[in-house]
Amino acid sequence: MKKSISVDTSHAPPKETPQGMVWIPGGEFLMGNNASTAWPDEQPAHRVAVDHFWMDSTEVTNSQFAAFVNATEYVTTAEKAPTAEEILANSPPGTPQPSAQLLVAGSLVFTPTEHQVPLNDIRQWWTWTPGANWRHPEGPGSDLRNRDHHPVVHVSWDDATAYARWAEKRLPTEAEWEFAARGGLQQQPYAWGSDSFSETKPQANLWTGSFPFDNTALDGYARTAPVGTFAPNGYGLYDMAGNVWEWCSDWYDRDLYKDRLKSKITSNPRGPDQSRDPMRPFMSQRSQRGGSFLCNDSYCSRYRPSARHGCTPDTGMSHVGFRCVMSP
Repeated sequence: MKKSISVDTSHAPPKETPQGMVWIPGGEFLMGNNASTAWPDEQPAHRVAVDHFWMDSTEVTNSQFAAFVNATEYVTTAEKAPTAEEILANSPPGTPQPSAQLLVAGSLVFTPTEHQVPLNDIRQWWTWTPGANWRHPEGPGSDLRNRDHHPVVHVSWDDATAYARWAEKRLPTEAEWEFAARGGLQQQPYAWGSDSFSETKPQANLWTGSFPFDNTALDGYARTAPVGTFAPNGYGLYDMAGNVWEWCSDWYDRDLYKDRLKSKITSNPRGPDQSRDPMRPFMSQRSQRGGSFLCNDSYCSRYRPSARHGCTPDTGMSHVGFRCVMSP
C-alpha cells in the first residue's frame, strides 16, 4: 500500500484575503512524477513541504498588466530592440553575428503550418515577428480588443518580476506552483483529477485536433481564453493547466530532483543557484509551469501539475504569461 501524503490544513486563512487571490494551506506532498509518461525533468518524485501562501486565482490579465504599465510607464522586453550581445549570450559558441533584421523589437508568435510536418523542429511554427508584444499578441495589426480578461502574453521573466514587485507580490516557486496546481488531489495526474483530457468536454484550454496545423478549437478557443473560462481546481485556482505557460521564480535545473533524493523531505525549496540543462548548456533558463493552449498529447503533454519547462528570462512568446503569490 502506498504511503499517504498529508496536506496541512491546520493553518486557517487570515480573516482578510487580498483581492483576486485564494489561500493555499501548505503541507507536504510528493513533488514530481515517476510515471512512464513523465518527462525526464519530472523524475524522480520526492517529498517536499511548503508553507501556506496566497496565490492569484487567475493568470495576470491584459487589463491588470495595463494598469501596471500605466502607473509605471514600464516598457517590456519585447518592446525593446535586443542587442547582438544579448542574442549571442544564449546562443551556442560559434553562432554568427545576428542580422540587422533580428535587432528590432519583437517577439515569437505561433503560426500554424499549412500541413502536417515533423515535430522535431519548432522553427516551423514559431515566427520571430517584429512588432509583436503584449499589446499586439499576433504582431502588427492585432490588438487587445475584447481581450481585457485574457492572460497577458509576450512577457519575459523580467517583465513578470517587475509586475510582481509593483503589486507587492512575487512569483511562485516551482514547489509552491505544483502544490497549488494539484488542488489537494495529491498524485492525480491532472489538475482536475484522473480523467484524461476530453476534446468533447474539455477541462482546459488545450490544442484540439492535429498539432501544429489543424486546431479544431473544440474547446472554443484557437489561442488564449479569458481567464476563469474553465472550472477551477480544488483550491479555487483557474487555468492551472493550459491557456499559457506561467513563469516561476526558480532557475531551471533539468536534473534537480535527483539531488533532492538525498534528503527525506525538502522544505520550501527556492530552486538552484544557477540554471543547468545538458540539452541547452549555453542557455540560462528560468522555470515555467502549466502548459499552454498549444499542448497536445501528440506533441507536448506538459499540462500536468508535475510537468516543467525552462526558458531564457529575457524571452516572451505568444503562449507565456504568469500569476503571482504572496506570503502572509
